Amino acid sequence: MGIWVLGAAGRVGRAVTTALLDRGESVVLVGREIERLRELAATTGLPVVIADGAEAIASAIGEQRPAVVVNTTGGYAESAITVARACLPGGHYLDQAADLTAVSRLLALHDEAAAASSTLVTGAGFGVLATEAVVAKLCEDRPVPAQVRVDALASVAVEDGLLGAALAASILDVLVTGGRRFRHGAMTRSRIGAGSARLALPDGEQVAVSEAPSAELLAAQLASGAPNVIAATAMMPASPAARAVLPLAGRLLALEPVRRFAVGRLAGVRGKAAPRPRTHSWGHAEVTWADGTTREGWLKAGDGMDFTAAVSAEVAARLARGEGKPGAYTPAAAFGPGLATAAGGEFLVS
Repeated sequence: MGIWVLGAAGRVGRAVTTALLDRGESVVLVGREIERLRELAATTGLPVVIADGAEAIASAIGEQRPAVVVNTTGGYAESAITVARACLPGGHYLDQAADLTAVSRLLALHDEAAAASSTLVTGAGFGVLATEAVVAKLCEDRPVPAQVRVDALASVAVEDGLLGAALAASILDVLVTGGRRFRHGAMTRSRIGAGSARLALPDGEQVAVSEAPSAELLAAQLASGAPNVIAATAMMPASPAARAVLPLAGRLLALEPVRRFAVGRLAGVRGKAAPRPRTHSWGHAEVTWADGTTREGWLKAGDGMDFTAAVSAEVAARLARGEGKPGAYTPAAAFGPGLATAAGGEFLVS
């Protein structure tokens, strides 16, 4: 049944579909928005599977056995395990999760996927790969470093439309999780919004960053083996005033009625179309070894959402060709740092 694209009517789903068709792949559109899917099918001539929710999608996968499932639906912490397990045995799965909870949960399926001869790839987008690939590149053929810092600096054009519940929940759950970093080999709590800095980018622009509990943290630690790792992003408020209220906001959102209300309000926010705020998206890493040696590197990409679609399409095509290794992985762990350049990125490594 070729490659299924879940959430095919959404922004990333549409872009992944286009990229796969450009590669000559066989694609099936999957989702719950019947009218939008029918319109997309009429335009592309592709078959459609209508399924609403993770359980219904899993059932359809079990019945029709697609070779590869690309999950672009969001809300991965709640839905990805159900969908990924439905691909076993023998089928392959990937998503664009970038939150710590979702990525950790999917990686925990490694032994199960390996035994089933399936490959699961999580974080197949700008989030995770843009920084993971730089860390892997800097650490090639070198001993385990003492410390790593990564910075995810996506620049994304905004489309007209509602933010949506899945994205709203992902944004707010970052605050609930709170700060995280690796100290002496263990993931520990830290103050969310700590580690603020202003980075000078290779193209001359500047951007403020601060720490967040993203999957880049885990991927950087796994790629390097470093006992001390910090992950920061341009998506978090970096001003002192904003950072002061983030912990309180997280405690309030941990109360389920408050979270539910906040998700509903944020999901209903309608964005206006706007160009991306910076010319390029950047993944950045600085790696330090015990002898004091430090290396710095960057991955340059265009629009972060376009890069995400290109990464997912590249991973899906490779899995469809049988190039994956059984188990559960982040993208560079599955295919090496060269995956980032295959998706259109460019390394700048000192």
